[in-house]
Amino acid sequence: MGNVLSETKRQQVIALGRLGWSLRRIEQETGVRRETAGGYLKAAGIAVGRPGGWKRKPGAKPAMQVTTDSGTEILSFNHCFSKPAMEVTTDLGPPVVPVDESLQTSASVCEVYRETIQLGLSQGRNAMGIWQDLVDGCGFAATRA
Repeated sequence: MGNVLSETKRQQVIALGRLGWSLRRIEQETGVRRETAGGYLKAAGIAVGRPGGWKRKPGAKPAMQVTTDSGTEILSFNHCFSKPAMEVTTDLGPPVVPVDESLQTSASVCEVYRETIQLGLSQGRNAMGIWQDLVDGCGFAATRA
C-alpha cells in the first residue's frame, strides 16, 4: 500500500485548496506533491484545475481570435501594411504639443517614409504596427526610442 498523509497534513492541503490555492503553491508550502494534493482535494469534493491549465474566471471575456492570414487587404504602396488595426483610441495620453519648426536641427530618419506612415495612420494602424511594418516590409533600420 502507498504512503498516506498524516491527518494534519491532509487537513492543511484541504484547507489551502478551499482557499483557492493552486496545486503548485500548495506543493511549495506543504511539501506534498501536486498529484497527491490533487487526489486529496478531489476526494474532498474541491474543484481542481487540470495540470498546466488556465482557470477561466466566471464572466471573463474569451480571448480574441488570432489569425496569421493577411487576407486580401494588401496595399499597393510598397506592400508595407497588410491588416488594419483592431481598434484605435485617440483620447489617451498627453495632449499633442505643436513643435516649433525653428528648433529642429535635422530631418527625422522617418521623413523618407512620411507617405507610408500617413497612409498607415489613415487606415487606423497604431505606431507599433506601423513601425513593425516599416521594419519588415520597407527595410526601415532605426530602432524604437
